[in-house]
Amino acid sequence: MQQISPFHIAIPVHNLKECREFYGQILNCKEGRSSELWVDFNLFGHQLVIHYKPKSASEKLHHNPVDGHDVPVPHYGVVLPWEEFENFADNLKQKKVQFVIEPYIRFKGQPGEQATMFFLDPAGNALEFKAFKNIGQLFAK
Repeated sequence: MQQISPFHIAIPVHNLKECREFYGQILNCKEGRSSELWVDFNLFGHQLVIHYKPKSASEKLHHNPVDGHDVPVPHYGVVLPWEEFENFADNLKQKKVQFVIEPYIRFKGQPGEQATMFFLDPAGNALEFKAFKNIGQLFAK
């Protein structure tokens, strides 16, 4: 597979301290630049920035059904190599991360079969991490 350019994503968080600890200590993301209102992280080689935004009572996650599960929308994450996904999932379980969707194999026996898991950060942002045994199936129909 060709080398992929890192993406940049900036997300809102209502508690910068709590989320800084989550991304740094739970997800083991290395911290980069920061200010009183934002923090850069290295998320598996991609640039994730958490930006302070006051909490809004009206913000709720939407869910869409996918393969028998209610998938939170919006969400973001990274496609990992299979073994790295397994190690990452085990690490999250050891750290007692609460999953929205526990790690499992989605689309089993179909094109695009993948391992996937969903969880929330302390601000309620949904994250999905996934892996393909055959990365060529990433965009399979």
